[in-house]
Amino acid sequence: MEFKHIPVMLNEVIDGLEIKKDGVYVDCTVGGGGHSYEIVKRLTTGHLFAFDRDVEAIEKSKQTLKEFADKTTFVKANYKEAPSILKEQFGIEKIDGFLIDLGVSSYQIDEGERGFSFVNDGPLDMRMDQEEDVETAYEIVNTFSYEKLVKIFFEYGEEEFAKQIAKNIVSAREQKKIETTFELREIIENSLPKKIVFSRGGASKKVFQALRICVNKELDELDLLFSELVDMLKKGGRGCVLTFHSLEDRIAKQVFKLESTSCICPPRTPICICGHKAKIKLINRKPIVASEAEQKINSRSTCAKLRVVERI
Repeated sequence: MEFKHIPVMLNEVIDGLEIKKDGVYVDCTVGGGGHSYEIVKRLTTGHLFAFDRDVEAIEKSKQTLKEFADKTTFVKANYKEAPSILKEQFGIEKIDGFLIDLGVSSYQIDEGERGFSFVNDGPLDMRMDQEEDVETAYEIVNTFSYEKLVKIFFEYGEEEFAKQIAKNIVSAREQKKIETTFELREIIENSLPKKIVFSRGGASKKVFQALRICVNKELDELDLLFSELVDMLKKGGRGCVLTFHSLEDRIAKQVFKLESTSCICPPRTPICICGHKAKIKLINRKPIVASEAEQKINSRSTCAKLRVVERI
C-alpha cells in the first residue's frame, strides 16, 4: 500500500538536535524516514543508524533515504535494543544525538490489516512487528479476564469507563469471538454514554491505544532505554523524545529530571552522600508542543510533546 507519514514537529526536532556534520546519530523509530531524511542530509562524514521493529517501515525508509545509503545503516529491531546493538554489533560506544518518536505511523493506522485503527476495519492484531510471536489484540480481548482488561484500559488508556467496556467485552465474547476492529468499536461505543460517543473525537481511541501499548509492551523498560541513551551521548550531544500520551511523557520527564540533578539525597541531609552527578541539562523544562498551524494540517501532532536534553 502507499506509505503516508507526516513527521511530527520536524523543524523543532531538527533544531533540538543541533546536528553536527560529522556526528553519529540514532533514530530509534525511523518509521517512514521523515525525521531521518532531514538528519542525514545534514551530515558530511557523519553517519545515521536507523532502527525500526516494523519490516515495512524499514523498506520504506530505505527508499526515502536511498540517496544517502552510504551514510545510513538500517537495523530491524525493537528500539529498546538500540544501545546494546550499537555497542555489540557496530562498536559504537558514544553518539552525538538520538531521536525516539513513540507515535504510530500513519500508514500503520491506515492499513486495516494491521488492526490499529477503529476507522478502518480489519483483524484485531496491533503488533508493530508482525513477525514477533506475542499476544495480539485478538487474544487479549478474547482471553484476558475482566479484571485484567479493566487494568489495561484504565492504566494504559486512562479510560474512565474501563469497567463498563470490559464487562461488555466479556459478555459479547461469550456469544462469539470478537474478531475485528469494527466489532470491538461497536462494543466500546455501546458501553459509553451517547454524549461521550458524540463529543469525544474517536470514542474508541483510548481502548485501542491501551491495547496497542499492551500488545507491544511499549512502556516496559522505557526508563532504562532513556537512561542508556543519555549515557551514550558525547558531551554536547543532544537527545529528542517525542511522546503521544501522558504515560510516555511522564517516564521521559522523570528520567530526565533525575539525570539532570546533581544530588538526590533526602532534603534534610546536611551534606551530599549519594554521589549522584548531573549528566544532562534540560533544553526545555516544559515539553514543546506543535504549533497551531501544524495541528490543523496534521492531527497526529495535537497530543505530541517533545523533550530535548543535552549531555554536559
